[in-house]
Amino acid sequence: MTSDISVRTAPRDVAVVGAGMVGLATAWFLQERGVSVTVVDRHGVAAGASWGNAGWLTPGLATPLPEPAVLRYGVRAMLSPSSPVYVPPRPDPRLVSFLGRFARNSTAARWRRAMDALVPINRRSLAAFDRLAAGGVEAVTHDAAPFLVAYRNEGERAPFLEELDHIRAAGQDIEFDTLTGSQAREIEPLLAPSVGAAVRLHGQRFIDPGDYVHQLAEAVRSRGARIITGHAVTRVRDSADSVVIETSDRVERTFDTVVLATGAWLGQHARRFGVRTIVQAGRGYSFSVKIDRIPAGPLYFPAQRVACTPLGDRLRIAGMMEFRSADAALDHRRITAITDAVRPLLRVADLDNRADEWVGPRPCTPDGLPLIGRTNSRRVFAAGGHGMWGITLGPATGELLAELMTSGRTPAELAPFSPTR
Repeated sequence: MTSDISVRTAPRDVAVVGAGMVGLATAWFLQERGVSVTVVDRHGVAAGASWGNAGWLTPGLATPLPEPAVLRYGVRAMLSPSSPVYVPPRPDPRLVSFLGRFARNSTAARWRRAMDALVPINRRSLAAFDRLAAGGVEAVTHDAAPFLVAYRNEGERAPFLEELDHIRAAGQDIEFDTLTGSQAREIEPLLAPSVGAAVRLHGQRFIDPGDYVHQLAEAVRSRGARIITGHAVTRVRDSADSVVIETSDRVERTFDTVVLATGAWLGQHARRFGVRTIVQAGRGYSFSVKIDRIPAGPLYFPAQRVACTPLGDRLRIAGMMEFRSADAALDHRRITAITDAVRPLLRVADLDNRADEWVGPRPCTPDGLPLIGRTNSRRVFAAGGHGMWGITLGPATGELLAELMTSGRTPAELAPFSPTR
């Protein structure tokens, strides 16, 4: 750890802006260190990307989003609403800038550097969930046994096996078996005959993300935190001895420190404190279907970018990466694209009888690394930009950030994630 003498005393009263997994986990771990916390969210608990995602706790797969495979889609494919990666054809200078930087980071060498940066925090991710459970958070994490990654044939599977080799080479623990299609169907009969090859991952978990984040909010509230919802933060301003947040109800509240954990909207307030990295919404879609036999664990179809998670008596089907405004309306063409992509791969009677259709904005950065730590203000901290891994890495992020904020020392795991890099 490195020392930072700019922080003289630990904060006693902190505002966390954002009531998703990252913000609430930060609040919980600050409470562990004796800090009084107020959480503010413009909509409500788990109202952004934390509700309808796949809910995977998969440190073995938490890799940088910019990778050479993304570039293979090509410009023409990415302009199609049915493409797994979609960029709407509209003039948006900010998005063009983001995509240019994203492309520059989508090389093998830069992926390896970013992966090296993620491995240390990945290693802490599941243990952080265990500490939340030991501390009284009642939500359940499920062992993903099995966790099946399915393909139509061995050739389609080959790039994933190569990626697993690279993940291991970076020092990330990931255990797996290769399976034939028939072996995969013996384990999970929900898979269709078109599945000709698979990989079984070990040591991963999953949750119902909406339920988990609400349970985490209850734990934070029961320890004395105030959670204010329905009021957007309109301004953050700092001074020599405090930081003030103004909300849409025209109320000003004063704190020692503020944490900006606003997901895809992180730049709205963080930019004025020196955070120049673009945080772009990489929107994911999901819906659920009721089926007779729920799988024992998650199913993943990487070629189609579709993830399936058993949640109670329903199967959540999620996927797609749509670089678009975080506040844009749900595009039903994307739901149709997921349905069409997964229909040949699953024995599901009625994929058209859908419920809980949802879109959520994952906060993506051009280099694939989150923004966690102090901004140019010693009273303003950022926590966001995790891309697809905000659920997996949220508790570890909160734990490490709470340590930084209360000790003044930057944990080694956070060094690559400086918000002002």
